[in-house]
Amino acid sequence: MYYELLDHTADLGIRVTAEDPYELFEAAAHAMFDQLIDRSVLTGAKKESLTVSGMDKPDLLIVWLRELLYLWNGRERLVKWVHIEQMDDAHIASSIWHDPFDPSGHEILSDIKAVTYHGVNVEETPQGWQATVIFDV
Repeated sequence: MYYELLDHTADLGIRVTAEDPYELFEAAAHAMFDQLIDRSVLTGAKKESLTVSGMDKPDLLIVWLRELLYLWNGRERLVKWVHIEQMDDAHIASSIWHDPFDPSGHEILSDIKAVTYHGVNVEETPQGWQATVIFDV
């Protein structure tokens, strides 16, 4: 799993590469939370299940990341780790480990407001799988 940051006017983009779709979607989640916080300070104290559905892989990626971002924006939870249990072109069943936000111990690095459809791409390449996603910051 690997990701790189992409220059994008007034927004933040990532390009993720992985061997298979499971790793790709996990890496995208980790990359998103890496922009929010240094995940090494998290313990992943709470575990919960998350299931999402989409129309195809690009839509599924956006829905997946939006649901994870809601953990932060809506519930003040910071994701340490995700693991996809089952996945197909339109569904993900996963486990998520997260911590409640603690202002005295958690420094927020950047504020991601939304996951956008602008420029989203999920594809299989000769080198493996690759995804591109842009965040509104």
